[in-house]
Amino acid sequence: MIQLKNVIKTVTSGTDDLTILNDVSFEISDGQFVAVTGASGSGKSTLLGLIAGLDAPSSGQIFVDGDEVTAMSEDALARLRSEKIGFIFQSFHLIPSLTAYENIMIPMEILGLDNVRERADRLLDAVDLQNRGHHYPAELSGGEQQRIAIARAFANRPKFLLADEPTGNLDSKNGQHIFDLMKNLHAQNNVTLVLVTHDANLAAQAQRQIILADGSVIQDELNQRSDQFLKDA
Repeated sequence: MIQLKNVIKTVTSGTDDLTILNDVSFEISDGQFVAVTGASGSGKSTLLGLIAGLDAPSSGQIFVDGDEVTAMSEDALARLRSEKIGFIFQSFHLIPSLTAYENIMIPMEILGLDNVRERADRLLDAVDLQNRGHHYPAELSGGEQQRIAIARAFANRPKFLLADEPTGNLDSKNGQHIFDLMKNLHAQNNVTLVLVTHDANLAAQAQRQIILADGSVIQDELNQRSDQFLKDA
């Protein structure tokens, strides 16, 4: 479970304090697929970074799988991310000097997991890129790079997957493909998936939608299509 309790995030802008998140509280149950939406500057990406422990709130508490992220040391946060959290970025963040296959293997090798090559093969198969593993990122299309990034995010068998605008650099067709891929992997692996997106159509296909405006939650409800989501997954 992910829990946020009265989270506030402020930053200094010139001589003024700018509130990015304002008293945000909610819970996300294990295994749920939640889309976080809102206008640019509403605090979506900041929220995701706080959940991952990449930044700290000005006040409030955040718990991930029962651990208080806001009270952890940097070493403990690094361990939490490597063991329990997968992250997907808008700009892929693949290592250009490594092949697609090697990019997928990195998280598993860092953790010292067994059967790394076999799992990398299965993940390549899951994202339907069995024949592209030997290619470098520059030799892959944007959609293919994001599919490799998704496979890498699932490599350490995360309990939580955080995706920050993963379709933002893709056209609508590839964006829907990436969304469907995440939806299927979410169901197969029973991960908790939090997706930040500006695409209202994709957000409406998630199980639950949280809408931010000016740093506050203005809507939090199950989507009407959530029952169909479960049937399709």
